Amino acid sequence: MVYIGSKKVVIAADGAVVDIGNDVLRIAVADRKTLKNALQEFDASDATTLMLHHDGVEQLWDLYRSRYTFVQAAGGAVTDERERLLVMHRRGMWDLPKGKVDKGEAIPDAAVREVMEECGLGQVGIVGNIGSGSQDVLAETWHTYLHKGEHFLKRTDWFLMRASSHQILIPETKEDITEVKWMTDEEVMKMRSTTYPTLHAVIDAWRAALGRK
Repeated sequence: MVYIGSKKVVIAADGAVVDIGNDVLRIAVADRKTLKNALQEFDASDATTLMLHHDGVEQLWDLYRSRYTFVQAAGGAVTDERERLLVMHRRGMWDLPKGKVDKGEAIPDAAVREVMEECGLGQVGIVGNIGSGSQDVLAETWHTYLHKGEHFLKRTDWFLMRASSHQILIPETKEDITEVKWMTDEEVMKMRSTTYPTLHAVIDAWRAALGRK
């Protein structure tokens, strides 16, 4: 699933049954031209979801990705000793810490670095499901954006992390971050309803990792 703003694109095989709700525009894609037309039709429509389908899912996914410049990013769902989630306020929205992976940098290392830089943490570590010790990716999100006339497709790998709330939180103001704080599960669920749609899967995965329903 790829987000274009608040809208989303789902890529599926012909005849696939996908539970993506109502208000869906379904279009068969055969080549680059029909893909371009489908995206233009979706942009002009009131539909919130575009389902692109083809008999070869991988072929269609490769075709879709070829329209964009790829960007790899990484971020963290950071939990403290009270099982609260670390969040930050940037450009009018609550968000989770993340950022672009530098050339030659390992993705988990980038995730830790971005969390430390954006939130001012001095110590943070990646864990798997709480207590497992694994560094598996917690969630993966995709979204597109336009910057200086160029279209980008960003993949963000999210990791479950641990940090102590006794550390002083310092928002990275040069990145337009104005506040960093720990949120309880109840506060997170309220935040989920107003934050970026791309973060819903991350929040849900974080809650599931903590055994919450």
